[in-house]
Amino acid sequence: MKKIRKAVIPAAGFGTRFLPATKSIPKEMIPIVDKPVIQYIVEEALQSGIEEILIITGHGKRSIEDHFDTNVELEYHLRQQGKLNYLEEVQKISEINVHYIRQKHMRGLGDAILCAESFIDDKPFAVLLGDDIIYNEQRPAMQQLMQACENLGSSVVACQKLTRAQIVLRNILKGVTTSRDGIYRFLDMEKEKGEAVVGKQAILGRYVLTPDIFEILHRVQPREDGEIKLADALKLMASRQSVYACEIEGKRYDVGNKLDYLKATVEYALQRDDLKENFASYLTDIILYHLD
Repeated sequence: MKKIRKAVIPAAGFGTRFLPATKSIPKEMIPIVDKPVIQYIVEEALQSGIEEILIITGHGKRSIEDHFDTNVELEYHLRQQGKLNYLEEVQKISEINVHYIRQKHMRGLGDAILCAESFIDDKPFAVLLGDDIIYNEQRPAMQQLMQACENLGSSVVACQKLTRAQIVLRNILKGVTTSRDGIYRFLDMEKEKGEAVVGKQAILGRYVLTPDIFEILHRVQPREDGEIKLADALKLMASRQSVYACEIEGKRYDVGNKLDYLKATVEYALQRDDLKENFASYLTDIILYHLD
């Protein structure tokens, strides 16, 4: 299996679940504490050993490019003010090797991945969706998936067992009964929600795909809404060759969902040495106030 060194991050969607904020701000740029969501995704890729990143953008997403670009005026100001810790932080962001391609028409995740075809050099590549943040301090989720791909020599999707009822539709592995060290044979998936999903394996927004996914995506027929679904391509791929699902260790937040976004903000703040003591005290006070 060839080394996985490239990652694709689709970031062209409208972010309708966070309107009206996303009317003018890309959903990927909404911050968790003081860092935009997409930076957490990029950092996970880098920590997993990825060397080059392609972000698929769309209309109104220029601020994503600006975020990872150099800002000479800001850096000068920070240096003059002696704010060297902030200077180091913004310089570190601009040193990341990021490329961009624009998805000109919103035709689904499958179409977004097709936009990356010229970027991928006939090797397996990672895909990280911006709606999913997966916290694992010791071993990033994408690193777990890349290791599984290298061991199996096939495309691998991330999954995780659901422990509570879901209020939004989730892609659930279908027809899976057994596993080997958290590895499942991928056959199919279907969208479910509610109590029925508890204990089932749900697909997460992390994939490692072999380059033959592009030929399959070209063959996939768009659905009635005009979108090319990655799920349809994975089903077709699984009918031709082995595709696996790998159970991921870590806490997943669907930050496109308002409740999960709030949970992520609170829990990431509590992990910060500069915030956790005062913030925990505040949370205790506010909870006691509302219980009175």
